[in-house]
Amino acid sequence: MRRRDAREASALSSTKAQKQMSARKGSRPTGRRAAPKRRRRLGWLPRLGWMGRVILACAAVVLGLLAWAAVERALAPKGNTAQEHFDVLIVLGSPADADGNPSPAELAGVTEGVNEYERGVAPRMIFTGGAVKNRFVEAQVMARTAEAQGIPAAAVFLDTAARNTIQNSCNAFGIMRSHGWESAEVIASPNHLPRTALILSRLPMEWRVHAAPALGPAGADASAYQTAVEMLKTVYYLVWTRQMEPCWVSGR
Repeated sequence: MRRRDAREASALSSTKAQKQMSARKGSRPTGRRAAPKRRRRLGWLPRLGWMGRVILACAAVVLGLLAWAAVERALAPKGNTAQEHFDVLIVLGSPADADGNPSPAELAGVTEGVNEYERGVAPRMIFTGGAVKNRFVEAQVMARTAEAQGIPAAAVFLDTAARNTIQNSCNAFGIMRSHGWESAEVIASPNHLPRTALILSRLPMEWRVHAAPALGPAGADASAYQTAVEMLKTVYYLVWTRQMEPCWVSGR
């Protein structure tokens, strides 16, 4: 009995000692705070200052606008009618060279307009464009070129005031309405056509666009530059001139 009691007392003492040791290990030392956990940085964004965030936001806006313009250009209509013959051909202007001769783009537009006239697409032509890049009026240079290619002067009408594509379209439409013409085929360079179509789609007339192919090979750099310029002009049109151009306000 005494041995049994001794063993039980020894077991109880051992259990008590183990509990005391566990309590000591789990307890925190008094007077000392636990070290705070360090927060991990969430990627590179928190490291940007306010200037970096402004630049990032501006870049996102620019990319969004360019994407918007690209979608609008890709979805731009080719026309709003299936007819093959029109009341008039409209050839959009392009600057002449420094000597007053038609530039390659201007000559391409006139040549394609003459071809369409000779195919019987329309019995008359409107050349539209003012003196934008130099002192030579684009419409007058194009008219002289067309007449030199055999177009009778009686079939040629001029808008010498337009300084941009919206004014080209609006002024030509004003000439059409003054003569009672209701339909037009509009001729411009391939890069120019999508923005032109966006503008024409707001006018109360029947129309289609027609590309004037380049008369010679265009370099890759020149083509890329023209595309970039047209993209920026499309952004400007979508953001600003579509809402602010007086043509829409006056209902011309």
